[in-house]
Amino acid sequence: MGTPIAVLIGAPGAGKTTVGRALAARLGADLMCTDTEIEARAGKPIGDIFIEDGEPAFRALEREVVAEALADWPGVVAVGGGAVLDHDTRADLQGLNVVYLQVDFADAAKRVGLDQARPLLAGNPRARLRKLLEERLPVYESLAVTTVATSGRLPEEVVDVIVGTLPQHQGGAR
Repeated sequence: MGTPIAVLIGAPGAGKTTVGRALAARLGADLMCTDTEIEARAGKPIGDIFIEDGEPAFRALEREVVAEALADWPGVVAVGGGAVLDHDTRADLQGLNVVYLQVDFADAAKRVGLDQARPLLAGNPRARLRKLLEERLPVYESLAVTTVATSGRLPEEVVDVIVGTLPQHQGGAR
């Protein structure tokens, strides 16, 4: 089918799904949100997969879904925030147009809604989110072909920047 036009990576609250939808619409493509696909295959929310099956089971299913999407999804792919921690996933991302959606802690905290059921933020959500952002930052930056700050920007503004970086779409948005 082809490889993705763009792969969006970033922390929880960076806007991967929201920006992904807007980018796909702008490009006349489809969006594959790997978290949504994982939930569809498992038949339950990600939080329930963590609780009922454990994180290793979630990560194995995530790896499978992400590998398939990166191998043959012809549109836009929004990858779950932790998927990039997998060595094989990082290798699969090489050579693709990886866009790191960078978000400030304050905006990530607002967008994530620290009272929501996010398994990796259980306990002290603010401290966990801050630690998660710090730990993953070097990985996100090392994988990115393009980095776009999302804090203080509307999704359409982020899409404008991304479209300007796409090799086949340079010269402005359509």
